[in-house]
Amino acid sequence: ADGGRDPGSADGARRAHWSPGGGRTDGEMSRHVFLTGPPGIGKTTLIHKTIDVLKTSGIPVDGFYTEEVRKNGRRVGFDVVTVSGKRGTLSRISNDSGIPNSRRCEYRVGQYAVDLPSFERLVLPLLEKVNDREDMEKKVYVIDEIGKMELFSEPFIHSVHQILDGVGATILGTIPVPKGKPLRLVEEIRSRREVKIFNITKDNRNSIVQEIVTSVQDCRKLKGN
Repeated sequence: ADGGRDPGSADGARRAHWSPGGGRTDGEMSRHVFLTGPPGIGKTTLIHKTIDVLKTSGIPVDGFYTEEVRKNGRRVGFDVVTVSGKRGTLSRISNDSGIPNSRRCEYRVGQYAVDLPSFERLVLPLLEKVNDREDMEKKVYVIDEIGKMELFSEPFIHSVHQILDGVGATILGTIPVPKGKPLRLVEEIRSRREVKIFNITKDNRNSIVQEIVTSVQDCRKLKGN
């Protein structure tokens, strides 16, 4: 969970992504797909729509997404929800947190206290299964999102690196737009040649689902499925 403004193009992912070492050519195949855009633009809604299409096509999907928690009409925090429906606390504002010692919480983003143990209990077992040799079925793993709150977790960062570097799964993820101090893993994802990034805008969010689905399917073909 995070925030920021989107400097990206309204052309979605039509332009090849660039890395510090040079531009990726259009002929290079991607292995992972990420959505980016400002808060509230509809990234998680597109993730849900993409999951529905992939599942209908018989493609196995696992992972998690973040969801706003509202109380009396105002946002009081975020939950992390697995694709299978399990739910846990990600963060709460201090007065509504229910997080032990939230006022002295070590992990904070603005007014939100981050419940790192809750996040890790729910998410880490999902991501560790990706490289489990007993789990031979290659899946699409939803990681929504890789933002400031989630990046307090070093084991989470390690797990994401393993999936990015491995061939056992395709990530369908979201990352925030650049704002303030750069987030190292987010900037690394932006610079990786094998990552395709869709810049989500008001102009394209209602018409880009099929392009995202096709990109994910192409990633799985590259992995041999």
